[in-house]
Amino acid sequence: MRLAGPLRVVVIILTAGLTWILASLLLGTESGFGFARLQRLLASPENPPTAEPRPRWFKCGLPQPCPEHHLAFRLVSGAANVVGPKICLEDQMLMSSVKNNVGRGLNIALVNGVNGELIDAKAFDMWAGDVNELLKFLRPLHEGTLVFVASFDDPATKMNEEARGLFGALGSRAAADLAFRDSWVFAGAKGVQDKSPFEQHMKNSKSSNKYEGWPEALELAGCVPQRTPEGQ
Repeated sequence: MRLAGPLRVVVIILTAGLTWILASLLLGTESGFGFARLQRLLASPENPPTAEPRPRWFKCGLPQPCPEHHLAFRLVSGAANVVGPKICLEDQMLMSSVKNNVGRGLNIALVNGVNGELIDAKAFDMWAGDVNELLKFLRPLHEGTLVFVASFDDPATKMNEEARGLFGALGSRAAADLAFRDSWVFAGAKGVQDKSPFEQHMKNSKSSNKYEGWPEALELAGCVPQRTPEGQ
């Protein structure tokens, strides 16, 4: 019986302590924070907080759809000599490391300008390869053929004047000045009258290179117009 009094005091202290801890958890140290927490705890499960909508992406990761009679594309040059380039058209990956069809030098995809179908895709080693293979690939292009190019490592050591001229005829401005380990992405077409608006070129420069010995990778995306079939 003598312990009844002290035990009652202990119970009261423990009850008060637990009450204080519960109040701290619910209300927090700041009234605004605690009230918000209490609201969340008491919120009805039938009305959960609305999640922010995720940004919507379209073909090849474009932020908006292309107009009618246009093809969506995205070109990404290689990063140094480590990460390979990518060429995407209409949400189809034409060239990439995953597809195992890219290589050092120039990675080129030829596409039918009318229906958007892939004609051919090849990589040309511009460091130790034969530039004649590139010339044989570009010379016989048909009018309206779309040409997508993404560099990897070195795009220009074996480049000669004829190759530069062929790219220039496809609408390139940068091909004439392309040099060792430059980064380059380009979309052009056989038979264009003006220079292509779809091109990026970054020079290999010690003062601005992102990687040791290489400039940063380039990325270019947009909507290229389809060619109207002859007779229409």
